[in-house]
Amino acid sequence: MNHLITSEDLKLQLGKVVIFDCRFHLMNKTVGSEQYRAGHIPGAYYLDLEQDLSGEVSQHGGRHPLPDIETFSKKLRAAGVNQQSTIVVYDDSRMAYAARAWWLLRFCGHQSVFILDGGYTGWVNAGGAIDRREPAVKQGNFKANVQQGWTLDRDAICAQAEQLTLIDSRESKRYRGEEEPIDPVAGHIPGALNFFWQDATDEKGFFKSKSEQQQRWIDLPRDKKIVVYCGSGVTACVNLLSLEASGINAVLYPGSWSDWCSYRPK
Repeated sequence: MNHLITSEDLKLQLGKVVIFDCRFHLMNKTVGSEQYRAGHIPGAYYLDLEQDLSGEVSQHGGRHPLPDIETFSKKLRAAGVNQQSTIVVYDDSRMAYAARAWWLLRFCGHQSVFILDGGYTGWVNAGGAIDRREPAVKQGNFKANVQQGWTLDRDAICAQAEQLTLIDSRESKRYRGEEEPIDPVAGHIPGALNFFWQDATDEKGFFKSKSEQQQRWIDLPRDKKIVVYCGSGVTACVNLLSLEASGINAVLYPGSWSDWCSYRPK
């Protein structure tokens, strides 16, 4: 299944699909909402990574634990999401946050979800319309149907270590433990392989071809269950998109390194 939509195709679907703007910046957490207010795709609602696409942070569970499903469902219903709605998500960060929304929506049982290829900049460059108005609250009937077996937590990873192939989606310097700008401990989960999430897209934020995605994973061992993680379970979703586009099944470790290292001495 194709999980992407082009700007040209989206232009034809305005008013027929539910659109979510997922722009965010980890180091300046108000930037995304400010960008949204300054201009967004007409009809788009805003989903904040930390307020909408993540849950409450605690000692363990990572920096961006999965949100409470009913709270998330209410947010979707307020944007008019129904069981049959087609949803389009976008960001301006090489799909980092849009992929989180894409994965989360599908985790909740909603399969008709597409990521805007090229993101907001691609939309603007394609002559797409821009609006500053926030759309009205609606009353959708969306009801989550959480997909079982789509995630694995730390305890399960420890218990099943010999049966798993772990993929660390962070850049190589963080994977190797040479630097760690966010989490209190550097390094990676023992045995994990490193596949940087940004390698799934080009510098303009367009998803690479199916053959290029498949080439990324050509040497990936297939004899074990594949578990993908990153710093906090966000950018790992770009690798999950790449794997799915390549016909490879994988699951998410939502807590990722930020959860894993919370059990280690600083």
